[in-house]
Amino acid sequence: MAVEAKAIEEIVKKILEEMMIKKDACITGYGIFEDMNEAIEAATIAQKELLKLSLEQRGNLITAIRKAAKDNAETFAQMAVDETGMGNYGDKVIKNLIAAEKTPGIEDLTTEAFSGDHGLTLVELSPYGVIGSITPTTNPTETVICNSIGMIAAGNAVVFSPHPTAKNTSLKAIEVINKAIIKAGGPPNLITSVANPTIDQANIMMKHKKIKLLVATGGPGVVKAVLSSGKKAIGAGAGNPPAVVDETANLEKAARDIIDGCSFDNNLPCTAEKEVIVVDSVADYLVSYMKKHGAFLITDKEQIQKLTELVVDNGHANKELVGKSVAHILQRIGIEVPSDARVAILNVERNHPLVKAELMMPILPVVRVENVDAAIELAVEAEQGFRHTAIMHSTNIDNLTKFSKEIQTTIFVKNGPSYAGIGIGGEGYATFTIAGPTGEGLTSAKDFARRRKCVLVDGLSIR
Repeated sequence: MAVEAKAIEEIVKKILEEMMIKKDACITGYGIFEDMNEAIEAATIAQKELLKLSLEQRGNLITAIRKAAKDNAETFAQMAVDETGMGNYGDKVIKNLIAAEKTPGIEDLTTEAFSGDHGLTLVELSPYGVIGSITPTTNPTETVICNSIGMIAAGNAVVFSPHPTAKNTSLKAIEVINKAIIKAGGPPNLITSVANPTIDQANIMMKHKKIKLLVATGGPGVVKAVLSSGKKAIGAGAGNPPAVVDETANLEKAARDIIDGCSFDNNLPCTAEKEVIVVDSVADYLVSYMKKHGAFLITDKEQIQKLTELVVDNGHANKELVGKSVAHILQRIGIEVPSDARVAILNVERNHPLVKAELMMPILPVVRVENVDAAIELAVEAEQGFRHTAIMHSTNIDNLTKFSKEIQTTIFVKNGPSYAGIGIGGEGYATFTIAGPTGEGLTSAKDFARRRKCVLVDGLSIR
């Protein structure tokens, strides 16, 4: 009878949970609310329930999130392409999978210990509570996946404020992840959002007293907003990654890697190659190999001018063309490209607008310089101090070392495509929240946790 009573109790509990979900969050799915205040209150309740679970149980939730994200990687990719009109399906599938598989979980939460004559001290990583996360249109599901894994692993609940132009895609990811969490024994509404994300709703989130940490992934404007909020903030901002090629590089491999990195998801990742700076003595060879591997070379000065006027708007990328294919962009100025063209390349001077603007489209300016020192100097100038990503192709250790010290970027890729820096074909973990402005770098669970010191005086030191 006791077993039967317990079984009935569990059934009733599940029914009540379902009723709560249907009452509070059935606007478009699990965790989605009409008002930001409601979303924050629900996440606050969920975070308190999360803290009642063991670390092992928390790990089970992360495992469930990973599986759900992988199972829906193709759906997420197609929705993102359809809703935003940016990037391409195949590369978005890869990004979703890498976010699910290589974002660190609870294993990232390491403990420091100090022992001696006066006892034992532990430094533990503990949750902030409820985190407010602003996500971009360029990675609408990838950021939700990786932030959910890292933030929940650290013991937090998350309130997302998706970019309005990708809201349906982001909300779908939130719904899928919530279902996975509940199925794995976690509380409902551990991640939440609003059905209609707006600037006003985002402002409510940034100002709400129950939001203890803000994490913004996007351009300079959104990063500035969270840094001005008066709260602890992590800012993952813009980049303008230069790719430097010196005379010692394996030129064909460099060319192939640059085209692969630049064309990945139509250049949407902030890590992607945005300009090439090459030593003049090997520039012709590099350009020839780039053409071999999918680059379309534009040499006509009038066409270069038309392209520049089309893609650069007042010093910034033309938003209508961000993430579009090279064929789509060049067709706008009357140029038809071969079906296998992946990137448009063109030779320009060092101060050209295409070098200075972060285009986020497969348009790649090539600047020739006298020597590697000049290349490094220009690359640092072109990167503009964003401290995001830089790439260098060289077999000279001294050159690689000098550039890495001068550029001071969060990610520095040597002799590979840019996406190796986020774990695609390169070693190490992945993230889609790369905090250059605030210095956390490639964020993971440890960055979404507070360091707390626990001191036991005159005890448990057994040395």
